[in-house]
Amino acid sequence: MTAAIILAAGEGRRMGRPKALLPYEGETLLRRATRTALEAGCSPVIAVVGDWNPGLEGLDVLPVINPEAAEGMASSIRTGIAALPPKTPAVLILTVDQPAVDTFLLRRLLALAATDPDRPAACAYAGTLGIPAVLPRRCFPDLLALRGDVGAKAILLREAAQGLPFSEGARDLDFPEDLPPDSIRR
Repeated sequence: MTAAIILAAGEGRRMGRPKALLPYEGETLLRRATRTALEAGCSPVIAVVGDWNPGLEGLDVLPVINPEAAEGMASSIRTGIAALPPKTPAVLILTVDQPAVDTFLLRRLLALAATDPDRPAACAYAGTLGIPAVLPRRCFPDLLALRGDVGAKAILLREAAQGLPFSEGARDLDFPEDLPPDSIRR
């Protein structure tokens, strides 16, 4: 079974508030990402969050607070990897701010990863590889060694990850103007 780590601890400085808690299509971005990972068949699902109520009641998810969130994405990846059960064979890493990510995409990515379980599989967009991505256990030490505001991209490129075309992956939600008008509520 592939675990999932949802990176959601960021303060959302450019957005003006934590993106994870923003409403989008009737639920928060974090709740949407969590539900999507669960529906894709991931287990366990770990949501790495900030020091706030993640609003995940009723979902089979383990919220884990990242006390070092100000460092950047690498600290959330390390926090999520450290929270995984022993012998977890692989992990799907995703964020909350890619609105085109859905259950169908994650199932396709997990199926691609299953064709070569020792090799990472990642979404291909904007001329590169990125998240969502599935990384096998042998990559966990590299993920734990990440520092700063960087993700797993260098690992995916070095490992020649299998790519799943996902042009919509280049669209993410960074600024208030990226949100649909009905999602902007203060």
